[in-house]
Amino acid sequence: MTTVQAELLSDEERRKVEELIEQEEGGVNRFAGWYGRLLTSIAVAMTLFHLYAAASTIDQQSLREIHVAFALSLVFLLFPAVKSWRNRIAPWDIVGATLSVGVIWYMMTGGTWISLAGVDDFLDRYVSPTPEDLVVGAILIVLVLETTRRATGWIMPVLSMAFFAYALWGNYLPAPWTHKGYPLSDMIAETYMTLNGIFGSAIDVSASLIVLFTIFGAILQASGAGRFFIDFALRAMKGQPNAAGRAVVLSSFLLGGPSGSGVATTVTIGTVAWPIMREAGYGKSAAGGLLAAGGLGAILSPPVMGAAAFLIAEYLKMSYLDIVRMAIVPTCLYYFGLLVMTEIDSRKYGLRSVDPAIDMTLGQLVTRYGFHFTSLVSVVVLMVWGYSATYAVFWSILLAILVSFLRADTALWPRKLFPALANGAIQALGVAATCACAGIIVGVTTKTGLALKFSSIVIDLAGGSLFWTALYTSLIVWVVGLAVPVTASYIMCAVIAAPALIKLGVPDYAAHMFIFYYAVLSEVSPPTALSPFAAATITRADPYITTLQSWKYALPAFLVPFIFVLDPIGSGLLLEFPKGMTWGWVVWVTIGAAAGVVALAFAAQGYITRPLGLFARTACFAAGVSLMFPDLIDDWVGGAVAARLIGIAILGLVIAYEIMQARRTASSSPAR
Repeated sequence: MTTVQAELLSDEERRKVEELIEQEEGGVNRFAGWYGRLLTSIAVAMTLFHLYAAASTIDQQSLREIHVAFALSLVFLLFPAVKSWRNRIAPWDIVGATLSVGVIWYMMTGGTWISLAGVDDFLDRYVSPTPEDLVVGAILIVLVLETTRRATGWIMPVLSMAFFAYALWGNYLPAPWTHKGYPLSDMIAETYMTLNGIFGSAIDVSASLIVLFTIFGAILQASGAGRFFIDFALRAMKGQPNAAGRAVVLSSFLLGGPSGSGVATTVTIGTVAWPIMREAGYGKSAAGGLLAAGGLGAILSPPVMGAAAFLIAEYLKMSYLDIVRMAIVPTCLYYFGLLVMTEIDSRKYGLRSVDPAIDMTLGQLVTRYGFHFTSLVSVVVLMVWGYSATYAVFWSILLAILVSFLRADTALWPRKLFPALANGAIQALGVAATCACAGIIVGVTTKTGLALKFSSIVIDLAGGSLFWTALYTSLIVWVVGLAVPVTASYIMCAVIAAPALIKLGVPDYAAHMFIFYYAVLSEVSPPTALSPFAAATITRADPYITTLQSWKYALPAFLVPFIFVLDPIGSGLLLEFPKGMTWGWVVWVTIGAAAGVVALAFAAQGYITRPLGLFARTACFAAGVSLMFPDLIDDWVGGAVAARLIGIAILGLVIAYEIMQARRTASSSPAR
């Protein structure tokens, strides 16, 4: 499809990139021969089971249990216990996989080991579990902790064990953290014999939605959709000085669906776009920062958002389409901010127009490969028609497979289809293990009432102020996100931190979306900062300077969530209408936010038509704050409307002054 060749990375650079991707997705063993074919067959079986479950009626309890059995056993077989045992068959891995299947079989047969008829008795006896139940439950908890360690690292299992210890010995802690304390038998039963622990909402979403969307992404990638989206963006944006930056922004949005990973999106786009960006005049750090910010946007972008978005729908008992709808305006604001930044870049860095060496016109490209858009569109169309997200993605997967046969080079014949089906299941394993492990934390939080205690502490610390409560909450989510994956960060903070915002009158959907956005920001936050570090490896830039550049580009993502928490009409950005709100208010708050994004972009870049002085830069920052958070100064200026009008006036004056000065400088320059 394209003759553009990415600059080849050295072996050391390629190893670094792979390590960063593995930190997010886990390091998977690669086996050849009969054992490799066996593991591929198991992964394909997992995919086929979930596709069957999406198209038929399987009770939710059985779906969750079989999902966990597949996930735990495959993690043991595919993820090494330690790096030194990479790509080796270890006996303890086979034991772990066997135990995983055995434990779930015990649950599904109600402890009889023979008939599934005893499952109801098993669930009913959680109040008085048998000794055998407790042994099996303890084994399952250990298996979940170990698989999560293998897939995501030590942090999540250690946190889960700390929460479990809190449930056992919290009665020894001082107020307000204390509770009555629970015996070990109660907590084991609560963790695996009810729907409040391992088999709670998080695993339900993983089994019914997340795994299907990872399969969908794997199918799109195997059919060449990712390559097409990048080529489409490069070809569509050619011919302008800022074309390289625009192409990165557009391709990150398009590639977010099939990728689902910020780091993977950054690497996929970066290896193709960096040579073009360098030729256009981008510096190493600036290019890396824009690539990382684009990768971050991939997680935020509907219709296929990050895994945590599916959990929001479950926790709020809303349809996934509602979550997609609420993400539309914030996502547009985010990409609008990136586009404004690229426009400034073209002037600030004196960028040049570069045409990518793609051997087709845009029309030819769309004519030959435009069918890749159909499956992405079908997800939204089917949900709009009233189908569930599960049903919508199921039919979109089948559509993606079907349309791939429109061209011979994209056709998913069995040789390409089977690895894609296996990859879809494998890519879901880390999230499944994380959701199961997070279930332990959720179960403890529910049992001990920790969420209410924590929210009261945060509110007291903030003195009852919504602003300070929101600020503390964002810091909590951000710090948690430095240590654990996005999905785990959202789950933990949704049950612990969200109640504090809701207590102060923030709508529950706004509180959860606020936490979701800050959980995602861990992608560009050191020391984990996986996306900027990957981008820096590709561009050969300093990783920490690249991280600071990515913060600059991602500034709207840091600030926009505060609007729909602090502003009484800010929920209009989520297309939710509190009592008395009209479309006029939605347009007004959106215009204010968009203008605020422009003002803050000028302040962050320090450039409009020329470098800004300290006074002009400060004025742009003040205008941005006034436009995005008018309630912070409304008491001084006579209301939020007046605050926004003042912000618009300040921004207009700065722009007019800078344009006038630029023209004056140009007119006074000697003719060449």
